[in-house]
Amino acid sequence: MAKDFPALSAHHRDFISRQHFFFTASAAVGTRINISPRSTDMFRVMGDNAACYLDRTGSGNETAAHLKADGRMTIMFCAVEGPPLILRLYGRGRIIGRGGDEYARLLHEQFADTEPLGARQITWLDFDLVKTSCGYGVPLMSYEGERDTMDRWAEAKGQDGLEAYWQEKNMLSMDGLPTGFGE
Repeated sequence: MAKDFPALSAHHRDFISRQHFFFTASAAVGTRINISPRSTDMFRVMGDNAACYLDRTGSGNETAAHLKADGRMTIMFCAVEGPPLILRLYGRGRIIGRGGDEYARLLHEQFADTEPLGARQITWLDFDLVKTSCGYGVPLMSYEGERDTMDRWAEAKGQDGLEAYWQEKNMLSMDGLPTGFGE
């Protein structure tokens, strides 16, 4: 059932392109494990062993803190439509800070210079293991569409409100680790 691959295949890329969401999992020594759902609209496969996503403001910034402290991260996709499959990418991640040259280059090349309000960083994963498993236990569900709640929330906050929110909620993890946000 479970199979290991050293890199993404064309089949894996096709599977990823048909998914509507994914999860990131991260932790550092002595911290809680964090699992966060994300929409694939901001996810990009960057090569056979690299991927990134444009990260938008959230209630915390756990992934960034864990990557700064430890670097380990897993991204998981699971089919809820069509044939069952779970695909995980295991590797080491890093944060690409908003406002820097690398961020600007990726924003231009991968996101057509479109930065949604509330974008805070790009999360990059270099992975050395692609693992698939059956997904037989994942329920079958139908996709209805993207939520506009984050867009409306960010618009209501405005840029000044977002910056205040980042200072209040995104500088430290829930376990007190620095996230590196704004460095």
